[in-house]
Amino acid sequence: MTLYFFRILSRLPLPVFYAIANVLYYLLAYVIGYRKEVILTNLKRSFPEKSDAEHRRIAKKFYRNFADVLVETVKLPGLSPSALKKRVQFTNKHIVLDKLAAGQPVLIMASHQCNWEWAPSASVVNGMPADAVYKKLNNELSEHLVRYIRARFGAKPVPMKSLLREMASRRHEPRLIALVADQIPDQPEYGYWTPFLHQETPFYPGTERLARTFKIPVFYIEMERTHRGHYSMTFHPIAEPPYDHLPNGEVINRYRDLLEKTIQKAPSDWLWSHKRWKHQRSQYEKTQVKW
Repeated sequence: MTLYFFRILSRLPLPVFYAIANVLYYLLAYVIGYRKEVILTNLKRSFPEKSDAEHRRIAKKFYRNFADVLVETVKLPGLSPSALKKRVQFTNKHIVLDKLAAGQPVLIMASHQCNWEWAPSASVVNGMPADAVYKKLNNELSEHLVRYIRARFGAKPVPMKSLLREMASRRHEPRLIALVADQIPDQPEYGYWTPFLHQETPFYPGTERLARTFKIPVFYIEMERTHRGHYSMTFHPIAEPPYDHLPNGEVINRYRDLLEKTIQKAPSDWLWSHKRWKHQRSQYEKTQVKW
């Protein structure tokens, strides 16, 4: 019943969704104050050169963009392939299509920038099969809805705990293996710590380990908002095998640098409500990454 209602809801016209987003923005920003302290603290630490007034302006615009992402995610199953293809355009997909045509899987390091939920489906309708790697949810209904949304256009949702097995069993299947790589590691003591936005930050080392183990190329996917409900996506090469002479951590460092540039160009489009820096490196000084 819930899934049926969701399908009906997703068929509402986008202008109706954006009218809902306008109300949602007001509630999040001015009534609820959703994670206001987390957002402002993150902005102040990430952009110490900006004034408090600038931080508040970015936060205000973040709430508006975040409200749009929420309603767009609900709308995704109700979009047609042609509508999604029109709303998410790739500037240089040929560099990845060439890899896929050669029978090679490609590892994609994505981020919580703009509407990350539209990205895997947009890849599929643009001729790039995609695995969308995600953390499995504890709530059965939420898990079911998330898988339905992400699989709507043929992307394959892959729980993170199943990723290694999937990659081993499908190692010669050409596809994008997309990970949102700016999340907090489950075990920060074994994370790869590096400066990011003026703060010591842990990253999952597993992404780089997978690239090295399975000898597959890595790309960063940059997503930019061109105007409301429309996005541009660009692939940036990070590294290719052989990785023998590439220092450990270099793949993550290159991803970090590219992501920083994206965030600095459009700071309000990143997920500032995420508690990205709730762990401190000083807590884990005696541990090291297991490459």
